[in-house]
Amino acid sequence: MTAAKKVQIATVAPKVHVSLGAVDKEFAQPGRPGEIVHALGPVDLDLRQGEFFAVVGPSGCGKSTLLELVAGLSTATRGEVAFEGRPIHGRIPDGIGVVFQEDASFPWLSVHDNIAFGLRRMKIDRAERERRIGVALDMMGLSAFARSFPAQLSGGMRQRVCIARTLVTEPRLILLDEPFGALDQQTRLLMGDEVLNLWRKTGATVLLITHSLDEAALLADRIGVMSARPGRLIDIVETGWPRDRDSRIAQEEAFGAITARLWRLLRGESLKAMGKVGGET
Repeated sequence: MTAAKKVQIATVAPKVHVSLGAVDKEFAQPGRPGEIVHALGPVDLDLRQGEFFAVVGPSGCGKSTLLELVAGLSTATRGEVAFEGRPIHGRIPDGIGVVFQEDASFPWLSVHDNIAFGLRRMKIDRAERERRIGVALDMMGLSAFARSFPAQLSGGMRQRVCIARTLVTEPRLILLDEPFGALDQQTRLLMGDEVLNLWRKTGATVLLITHSLDEAALLADRIGVMSARPGRLIDIVETGWPRDRDSRIAQEEAFGAITARLWRLLRGESLKAMGKVGGET
């Protein structure tokens, strides 16, 4: 009788898509020569390829600064930010798309032409441009509004236009800076479902900056929790949700446990941000 051979299955670690190594960001204080504000850091973080990562933290902790560094809209004072193994040096690299909180739709352009804007700048030929626009319109539920103008749309629909305009450039990394902050809670939940669907269909890595603990708990695979300024990562919370999740998980007991954990981590930091010494009331 021969002994059964023990088979070892190798596990492959997810590829690092974005990395921040010992990153600090400082600003000169406007109107106060020589005064420096330490806004962020040091931060060490690896984003895995294809994951949905959210960042939460107190107001003024440097969440948006972190996103700007990854986007190439700002440069680190110290440390290095890299995308797909290449350092980011103060410009948006190819393959990164950004959606901001403010309505960035162009009011003088139709929905179709808003979405086409980035493609024209990329000099994509007309046939390919129209194909991508059609896919994005369909994916974001905007096909019936292609000839409408932003003033004829709701706030949620205008934000979908902005997401579609990012989507057609086929980014491998999507950066979302409070994209639903101006929307009501019900619309935010539904927009969250649409973003999850977009994430699954494109396979892109997503970095979301949000003030909403519910939004982070609903959307993310992992949630980075930041301290009061200068913002540091004090914990990373894994949600454990399946990839095919949607807003119905907000009914799960585990959802409440995640948001409670986030608040336990954030309460003291939020008090510090408000000037409460030691984070105590």
